[in-house]
This record gives sequence, C-alpha cells and structure tokens, in this order.
Amino acid sequence: MKDYINIGKLVAAFGVKGELILKHALGKKTVLKDIEAVFVEEHKGSYLPYFVESSKAKDTEETYLKLEGIDTRESAARLSTKPVWLLDTDFRKLAGKTAPISLLGFQLITDEDEHLGPIEEVIEQPHQVLLKISLDGKEALIPLHAETLDKIDHAKKEVYVTLPDGLLDIYR
Repeated sequence: MKDYINIGKLVAAFGVKGELILKHALGKKTVLKDIEAVFVEEHKGSYLPYFVESSKAKDTEETYLKLEGIDTRESAARLSTKPVWLLDTDFRKLAGKTAPISLLGFQLITDEDEHLGPIEEVIEQPHQVLLKISLDGKEALIPLHAETLDKIDHAKKEVYVTLPDGLLDIYR
C-alpha cells in the first residue's frame, strides 16, 4: 500500500466554477505546484485521486483548489468537509520545515538516548503538539512544547525530547 499523509480537509466551495478551499497543516503559503493529484477520502479508508487543474495560495492555512471534473459549485460542495491526503513523496516536497506535520516519520528519542520509535501522527492543539507513537504495541501520546523539545535533526530525521518523569510508565 502507498503511504498517504493527511494534510487537511476541503472546507468549502468557492465561486461558481467548482473551486474549493483546502484548509491544510503544511505550515506555509502553499501552491500545489508539481503535484499531479490529491486524494480525497470520500468514504473511510478509500482515497480517490483527483487531478489538480490549478491552485492558488490564500494564506498559510488555506489554498484555493480547482480539481479536474469538478466544474460546478454543487459538485464542489459535495466534496466539502472531506479529508485530503497526499502521497508521502509529494507531502515532503510541500511541507514547511517548521510545520509540526513535517515531523511525521521522524524517530522520537529521549534525553536518555532511548529510541521510542517513529512518529505516526502529529496532533496540533492550541497550546501544544502531541506526537503519536506506538510504544510496546500501545498508542502513546507524547507532548511537544518548549519544555519538552530539545532539538530536531532534520538531516537524520530525529526529534530529541526530555519527558516528564513517569510519562512513559503510563503506557508500559
């Protein structure tokens, strides 16, 4: 199976020619340049490819998107609220280096040099970011904020953290 990365969702139809507004977590003004297709999850677990005709950055969180075959406001409205996914290779080209979502797939390492595993999901909340990993076969959520983050090594794809005492004991 191909690796898909959830980048956000279609939030509304825009205009009368079938354009959509994509709310994304890529962390910068984004034009889907050189991206052939986005994948819309119309039903849970089914990623249907839609070819990108054009896109225009609105701001750091939203992009106007015109998809092939979506030519009316009504057909665009049918896709609003649907999650949007990219292939991992396309995602890596677009994600801002400082965007939390760019940490997907990085190794999470504690200050005691314990390798916890790869980051499977990044959950952004108002005052912190949670990193989801699998720890001993269980889902574990690790908080990431100014007090816990030591450094990020983009070259080695590693995130170093100092965790509160006893946090990992909850999951073991």
